[in-house]
Amino acid sequence: MLLFSYGTLQDRNVQIANFGRELTGREDVLPGYTRRLVSIGDSQYANAEASSNLEDSVSGMVFEITEQELAAADEYEEDAEYSRIFVTLRSGAQAWVYLKKTVA
Repeated sequence: MLLFSYGTLQDRNVQIANFGRELTGREDVLPGYTRRLVSIGDSQYANAEASSNLEDSVSGMVFEITEQELAAADEYEEDAEYSRIFVTLRSGAQAWVYLKKTVA
């Protein structure tokens, strides 16, 4: 299965801590979304939000992971209240991505 990351899951140390290995991936783009910062605790983190401008997009990396690694990613993102959705990337690949619901 594929996981698209535009934030901390691209970090080697985060990958090793959560998956026990460094992931290899390729660049891809999430179309129809824009990247914004959200506050989580005392820190700011990236979030992809749906955009009304179809030309907006978020760049990131797509990684091939196992079901067990996806479960580990769910646990990692749970504390920050990110939800996982299935999307189609610019390349045509379908991947999971984590988004944080924001209050308008």
